[in-house]
Amino acid sequence: MLLGMRKTYDAAFKAKVALEAVKGEKTMAQIASDYSVHPNQIRLWRKHLLELLPEIFSNRRSQQEKAREDI
Repeated sequence: MLLGMRKTYDAAFKAKVALEAVKGEKTMAQIASDYSVHPNQIRLWRKHLLELLPEIFSNRRSQQEKAREDI
């Protein structure tokens, strides 16, 4: 790989890795080794997932979606 090039991951991959980190069945080091991703990156994805989860189930989001459908 060339210097200065970064790996990019799609959303499905990030979600899969973050969900595995949330489950807690493996250590961060094991997950990082399995998916060839740095443990700090996995921690960031896990943190992001946990921050966004409450919004998925909130009524406010449902109201916003209904408003968009009415337009």
